[in-house]
Amino acid sequence: MLELYHHSTSVCAAKVRLVLHEKQLEWKGNFVDILKGEQFDPAYLKLNPKAVVPTLIHDGKVIRESTVIDEYLDEAFPARPLRPDDAFGRAQMRLWTKLVDESLHICCAAITFALFHRHTVLKMAPAEIETYLQNTRDPVFRQRKRVWVHKGLEAPDVKDAIKFHDKLLTDMETALGESRWLCGDQYTLADVSLTPYVNRLEMLGLAAMWRDRPRVTEWFARIKARTNFQPAVIEWIPPQMASVMKANGSAQWPFFEQSLKAA
Repeated sequence: MLELYHHSTSVCAAKVRLVLHEKQLEWKGNFVDILKGEQFDPAYLKLNPKAVVPTLIHDGKVIRESTVIDEYLDEAFPARPLRPDDAFGRAQMRLWTKLVDESLHICCAAITFALFHRHTVLKMAPAEIETYLQNTRDPVFRQRKRVWVHKGLEAPDVKDAIKFHDKLLTDMETALGESRWLCGDQYTLADVSLTPYVNRLEMLGLAAMWRDRPRVTEWFARIKARTNFQPAVIEWIPPQMASVMKANGSAQWPFFEQSLKAA
């Protein structure tokens, strides 16, 4: 039996749902409302001491970290494989998933907080804001989040995050000049890993970032046409939230455009 502890708009949770749907696996979902702090519930902390989602339970065994979960699922359920057959192909795939874990995720967080999450947080009373921030266990991430909440787009690392996304899209455009998918002609975990992050840009009204990158445009159209995309990503996003995210991001597109010109 597969159980997934997840949240609707978590990019990491979306990565795992994409694999579950792609492989047509049956699974039970346990929704963890991270906006209400349910990830700090003692029972959940026993499963995931980092207080993050997703967490997968397979026949009583706990697997954490979305990239690890995705590879685990591909090994445990080899039908409809999501990794290249050859060692070099798998190495190239892991360069993309490693990039997501080490760099893209924090850059996505910076932009998402600056454009969207901070507006929700700033509606809280000052003491509630401080409690919210203190609940972030990693002290480095806590400080970065504090700056994003209070300074928004003026946070010093937001422009760097914009530039990182721009370079990522350039690298994707180059890779897609060689093949249909990021690691050849097979849809792999590399494509799975990038999907929620490119979709997040579109949700924030920032799709213009790839308007001059036709291969990325075509890749994302293929992604959205796959049968796993709607049930794994879009159907979990509350329409009202999606509307606000796009409105907030679109209103700030001139800032992003200027930042890209200055890169």
